[in-house]
Amino acid sequence: MTAESTPRPEIDSEHAAADEDGVEPDSEPEPLPLDLTFEILKNQRRRLVLSHLRTVDGESTIGDLAEHIAAIENDCDVQALGAQQRKRVYIGLYQCHLPKMDDAGVISFNQSRGNVEIEPEAEPLYQYLVDDDAEADPEDGSVDPRRYGAATFGIGALFGVTQFMGYHLLASVLVFAFLGAVLYLSRRELTAE
Repeated sequence: MTAESTPRPEIDSEHAAADEDGVEPDSEPEPLPLDLTFEILKNQRRRLVLSHLRTVDGESTIGDLAEHIAAIENDCDVQALGAQQRKRVYIGLYQCHLPKMDDAGVISFNQSRGNVEIEPEAEPLYQYLVDDDAEADPEDGSVDPRRYGAATFGIGALFGVTQFMGYHLLASVLVFAFLGAVLYLSRRELTAE
């Protein structure tokens, strides 16, 4: 019996497509490897792109992204930005950050039109993403963690000065007052969650 006369089983087109690519047509996209995930997330501008795209329903233009990010980096409103501030961010996004994110498959970046769209592959990145442009809201009782650094430096300086001048008791009181305040604020934030 020859190979031509051997009956072949029928294969439906859906399974044939899966066999050719090795992937089912309706399967979930492969998650990004961790090294690529952290490569994307290690840059603040790329994190801000992801954060902003999520807030604007997944689509934006490079111009809007550049203005948004420049305003955050320069700690001002978009209306107060200068042309150089916008241009510096725009060039960085256009030449480096958006193409890298496009190559990774987390966004779709059309360079000729300047359109940027989030891709489904970006969803797992949000579990690692902390909102970089979020400000502490004094009404909800939260405290900006950057203030702890400034307070620690200030108390440390006062402690050094009072120790140097021989006011050891005052130095000890400062340290214990600071530690009490840190414990109080930490406990308050833990109970608020």
